[in-house]
Amino acid sequence: MSATLESVQTTVQRTYTRPQVIRLLNLDERRLRAWERWKLMPALETYEYQDLLALRSLRKLAEQGIRADQLQRTFKSIRERLRDVKNPLTELKLFLDGKRVGVQAAGYRLDPRTGQLLFDFETRSVTALPATHVAAAAASEERRLKSEAERLFHLALEAEQAHAPAREIMAMYESALRANPALAPALVNIGTIYFNARCHRDAERYYARAVEADPNYPLAHFNLANLFDERGDRAGALKHYLRALELNASYADAHYNIALLYQGSGDRLRALRHWKTYLKLDPGSSWAQVARRELRKLREATIITGSRGA
Repeated sequence: MSATLESVQTTVQRTYTRPQVIRLLNLDERRLRAWERWKLMPALETYEYQDLLALRSLRKLAEQGIRADQLQRTFKSIRERLRDVKNPLTELKLFLDGKRVGVQAAGYRLDPRTGQLLFDFETRSVTALPATHVAAAAASEERRLKSEAERLFHLALEAEQAHAPAREIMAMYESALRANPALAPALVNIGTIYFNARCHRDAERYYARAVEADPNYPLAHFNLANLFDERGDRAGALKHYLRALELNASYADAHYNIALLYQGSGDRLRALRHWKTYLKLDPGSSWAQVARRELRKLREATIITGSRGA
């Protein structure tokens, strides 16, 4: 039976404390309080995932030079004219348009000064557009979705670094994948969460999707190889470790694991070669001590075998 998110973490933290959010998003307490005074964000002590997305958007807008009073006027205009929009920060695209705040959603743009809804050229029915415009619109939408996926991916990375609950982290990665299903790093990271929870079937599914999405991504092959190695499938593991090396000849960890596989199967010469390469790439780590020990054992065994053969 396929594992579920509940098997990864049974106790789910659905909220974040204020200090966690400040640390996670690298915010300044004074700036957060200013946003609250301008009523751009409610004053909270605990935050949910959507609140993190809203704060992330606020931070990006502030970095573009948009003032709090500009955003307040924009929000007021949006709420007066688009009553179904609950949170403009997460439901609409806000951006700096010259010296004013631009607002965009599917099918329209909003002029925040007049409140006029403007038809969005890029989302017109494709049958009404020339082929060149259709292609340009499609390319523009693809770029937008990829950019959004990257934003959500980095938010998930920050959540991992802050030791957020596994289920919350995975939800963030899945949000990134909804924007860009071929985002291989997000697929790999979800697979690794499953792998660490020993949910190997789900881990393999995500690693395989990552390899399919980006066949030239060394980490996807390396992690899939680790999974096969854990299962005792040496042939599958070796195939993907070697593919990772084809893509990145300086992948030290791949050399290390390949050396172990060759040594375990009795292929001493290949094992020796990969141990030597590993030590050239990573001579100072604690794993290098293990590599030197195994290399020494192989050399001694080779000398003894050669003596007997004489």
